[in-house]
This record gives sequence, structure tokens and C-alpha cells, in this order.
Amino acid sequence: MSGSTWQISYGDGSSASGDVGTDVVNIGGVQITGQAVEEAKTLSSAFTQNAGDGLMGLAFGNINTVKPNPVATPVTNMINQSAISEKLFTAKLGSWRDASDPDKGASFYTFGYIDQTTLNGETPFYTPVDNSQGFWQIQSGTYTVNGTSYNANTTTSIMDTGTTLALVDDATCQNIYNAIPGATYDQSQQGYVFPASTTADQLPQVQFAIGTKLFDFQKEDLGFASAGTTKGQQMVYGSIQSAGDMGMNIFGDAFLKSLYAVSLTTTPGREKKQVNG
Repeated sequence: MSGSTWQISYGDGSSASGDVGTDVVNIGGVQITGQAVEEAKTLSSAFTQNAGDGLMGLAFGNINTVKPNPVATPVTNMINQSAISEKLFTAKLGSWRDASDPDKGASFYTFGYIDQTTLNGETPFYTPVDNSQGFWQIQSGTYTVNGTSYNANTTTSIMDTGTTLALVDDATCQNIYNAIPGATYDQSQQGYVFPASTTADQLPQVQFAIGTKLFDFQKEDLGFASAGTTKGQQMVYGSIQSAGDMGMNIFGDAFLKSLYAVSLTTTPGREKKQVNG
């Protein structure tokens, strides 16, 4: 695509830019012809240190940065080229902790169909999506900690498989970590940590609303990574952290592991449906 360029930056400070070409792209057996591919010429260190080959965006095309003319996303092209039978994609994020489960903790995406085995006979819960900013943005006005219900200070949330943690408002963070013995905010880590010795029964049951329905945050996913020692005690960096002044929550992988998420694209209106994994 002669003369086409792109440039993007993310909230964590990472960035990339380059030219644009086209190719035949095959994603899990779904073939897209003439798909625009953004070829990176400059990358920030966050990308050069990553083992991945690239990124495939699943947000809406209205935040596409290709100039002078925006290009269609892979999912849009799948639909336009009738490469998939239903206008949807799904995400199931597993965990190494679930290796003994029947699915062995496997993660997968589907394009054009819902995996009925994962759905397990449940009826999906639907909630409207606001895509005006290009994201899978939903209302999330309440949450619970150990059964106590709270009204969230930030009531809009983005469902984003490209974000590792769950990022919420400061009051929500404080209420959650107040329920974990020994949890504290670590200035050096710029986030909440709690003792690695904390047992599952000492961890709070946290739920976040997706639309009008509450969904569990798996206790096993409340800890993200080792955070060194504090006063001789090994600590864990929590997977729920502050969104700062972002103005919205981001429900990233740490929370999405609890769900089987079905993202439905229709015209008019766009919806995302969620069921417990």
C-alpha cells in the first residue's frame, strides 16, 4: 500500500510505527485475502524485548491509525469476505493452575462460532457495548468483596485481552486489599502486594459487574507475580491494580480468565456476551 503509514502508542508508554502492506492472512484456518498488515520499522523496547512476532488487534476499526486512509481490521474482513458463518469471536483464557482440569487449562480464540463444550449448556448473558471509542466498553457500576456490595466510582470498563492485569479505581483497589491480611501498597512496586503465604481461604471473594450481572474473579488469579520481600516476608504483586486517572476500568486477562467471552458484532448495535468459564 504505497504511501500508507501507521503509528501507535499505548498507555504503558510502548509505541511502534511503520509502513503498510497487504497479504493473505490465515488465522486458525480462517483465510483473509488482501488483509492490510502494519509492518513495523520502529519499535519501543517493550516490543523488542517481547518474544511475540506481533499483535492482532480485536478492537473496532474506528481507532485504526493507518494514514492517509484507514484499513479494515481482520475481524471486519472475515465478515465482509464471508470467511466466518457468524459475526462474532470468542476468547477463553486458561491458566497453568488448571492443568488438571479436563481442558488442561488451555487457552483459545474462535472466529465465527461459539465453542459449545466450553459454554457447557449455559445461556450466555448479553450486555450492550459502547464502541464509540473503538473498544469493547461496557457498564460496570457495582462490585462485591466477600459479599459486601459497593457502587463503583468508575462505572465504565473495557474488556481487553491485550491487558494483563485488571485496572480499577483507587477506592475499589483499597476495598479489595483491605480484605487480604498483610496486604499493603508498595511504593517501590507502584502497586498493591500481599504475603505469598496467603492461603485461598484468606483471599476475598471478589465480583465485578458486567452490565447488570456480577461475575466472580477467580481467587487463584488475585496474585500476579513475585514482588520480592518486605521485612523478610515474600510478597506477591496483586493482579488488580489502580487505573490511575484513566477514567475507565480495564478488565484484562486476570479477570477474563474467569469468563468465556463472546464478542458479537452486528449492525446496528454491538454486544458482548459473557458466561462463567
